[in-house]
Amino acid sequence: MIASAADESRVLILAPRGRDAGVIEHLLARSGTAVAVCADPATWLTRLREAAGAAIVTEEALLDVEAAALDAWLDRQPPWSDFPFILLATRQAGRRPARAAATIARLGNVVLLERPINAETLASAVASALRVRRRQYQAREHILEREQAQARLRIANETLERRVEERTREVESARETLAFALDCAGMGSWDLDLVHDTARRSRRHDAIFGYDAPVPAWGRHDFLTHTVPEDRPAVAAAFAKALEVGTLDLECRIARPDGAIRWIAAKGRAEYRGDGEPVRMAGIVLDRTDQRNTEEALRQAQKMEAIGQLTGGVAHDFNNLLTVIVGGLDMMIRKPDNVERVKRLAEAAMTAARRGEQLTQQLLAFSRRQMLRPQTLNPNRLLIDFKPLAERAAGGAVELAFDLDPTLDPIRIDPAQFEAAVLNLIVNARDAMEAGARGARIEVRSRNVRLDTAAVADRGVAPGAYVEISVSDTGKGIAPELLSRVFEPFFTTKEVGKGTGLGLSQVYGFTRSAGGFVAIESEVDAGTTFRLRLPRSADPAGEETGTGPSAVLPLRRASEGETVLLVEDDEQVLGMAVESLEELRYKVVVARNAAEALAQLKDVARIDILFSDVMMPGGMNGSQLAVEAQRLRPGLKVLLTSGYVANLDEGQVIGRGELPVLSKPYRRDELARSLRLVLGGTEG
Repeated sequence: MIASAADESRVLILAPRGRDAGVIEHLLARSGTAVAVCADPATWLTRLREAAGAAIVTEEALLDVEAAALDAWLDRQPPWSDFPFILLATRQAGRRPARAAATIARLGNVVLLERPINAETLASAVASALRVRRRQYQAREHILEREQAQARLRIANETLERRVEERTREVESARETLAFALDCAGMGSWDLDLVHDTARRSRRHDAIFGYDAPVPAWGRHDFLTHTVPEDRPAVAAAFAKALEVGTLDLECRIARPDGAIRWIAAKGRAEYRGDGEPVRMAGIVLDRTDQRNTEEALRQAQKMEAIGQLTGGVAHDFNNLLTVIVGGLDMMIRKPDNVERVKRLAEAAMTAARRGEQLTQQLLAFSRRQMLRPQTLNPNRLLIDFKPLAERAAGGAVELAFDLDPTLDPIRIDPAQFEAAVLNLIVNARDAMEAGARGARIEVRSRNVRLDTAAVADRGVAPGAYVEISVSDTGKGIAPELLSRVFEPFFTTKEVGKGTGLGLSQVYGFTRSAGGFVAIESEVDAGTTFRLRLPRSADPAGEETGTGPSAVLPLRRASEGETVLLVEDDEQVLGMAVESLEELRYKVVVARNAAEALAQLKDVARIDILFSDVMMPGGMNGSQLAVEAQRLRPGLKVLLTSGYVANLDEGQVIGRGELPVLSKPYRRDELARSLRLVLGGTEG
């Protein structure tokens, strides 16, 4: 008779005297435990033989159980079983009588509880006993499975000898089938004797290398000879490594006898002698030229799709801004006499232009082409100064908390880009939470972390010490299928008009420019955490220069005779710059490229400052011109300007403070302040 699961989980109660049985049954029933109250020791023994999860017995009732029958049952327990008993003992003034002690000892797995017993203590003891018994039943199942497996193994062994003969006959047929399958898949097989450097090959192998008829001899040297010269070092290294690790996996280009260049993939496994010396390597080879061409076409299609998305986003946003600017200018031209109207329209156009400037900077940040002015600083100080702005961005309905590690290491970053990245994350977090939702919370946290090789895998950065700035929210989270797209320019899940889709692109570009990366953790309906991980700087932190309020410099006009050499190839920008400089009372000498500028430096008697665009035609850019100009005129002041840096390294160099840079677009007052900072002096 097989016991049911209900029988195996029930608790047997033997407490025939008094109210103990009823009280225990009521207590266990409340917790959903199956119980069976036994009226006498004989019934209790019968139920034990059937099945149970545990037994509760009073000490006085245990003494009434037939000792021989109980011992026999205990001895008959299978190896996996150690039945749990809970004994409700009578409090003893001294030692327990020898007979009672011997009876308790025979039970083995017993928990002794002295009465009176706390209900919670008894319930806990019962739960523990049932857990132990369940584990025993699990062990029984494992033993049964093992016995069944052994039985199956015996059956398998009995049939093995018979099948060996059958399989031997099938081997030759399988070998032919395998060769046919490899040929159908375009794969050639090879078996290389490493001792003699000779190989057996299939016909497909030789065809892949461009031979219609079988090649008389082939070895590793022949493989390398057919490899294009640029790939030979990598192929030789792959074979050398394969002899050490036992597997070969390489892709390379080969030159066929007819001159055709093909991509192939080779995979193989090495075989060793008893002394560890490699003696054989066998594997397959296949032509991957068509597959690689298809993959390249797919990559190009994906690239064009991304460019199309980017172009469409730029066109949409800039057309909106240009509508405001062009429309306002048109209305100003039509009615220039209405001063208040002209002022209002001009302010709207200026606001739209500034939004366009911000859009451009975000695009440059994503592509890592923005002007960088890195400083070594403690980001905690920036975050503390930045907190009032962050609170306004988060809004009054959202709790904004800062948890900053006071022992934070310094990092080398552009402070303006850093603050913009954190602000973008805070705004993004705010928008991810429903307005007025209870528990809406954003936390900005800083800490030092050490990332191992696994943590930075596929990130393009080295393991080591990093500073982590995280922004967490309690919002709706990001769906898993969207996580890989959140950093794409103009990709947004917000409603139309609620966001450009460039905020997270700026965050991505900033972290990459700073030598770090950004990680995302998100759970739908639970919130999102963005982690900016930036490499620790070995240099000490200097004075932080953030983008918050600072002392306003008065407008500086030129001193008597101060002359600016203006170098700009765009005629409209040149005209605007000349007009701005003349309003500031500077004398202006104009050049449209580096060659004209050098000629002016040689001819003009007084030039106080070189003000040059970075990107110029003619083979010499602005930073190179500055070096040559200061060689011609030692001590010459230089101010560069640019809205885009074609070469990332160049952009980082000119942003280190060696050459000051004024970003385009700029207003007259910004130009005046930059000139003052470079030339020094006081308001004119």
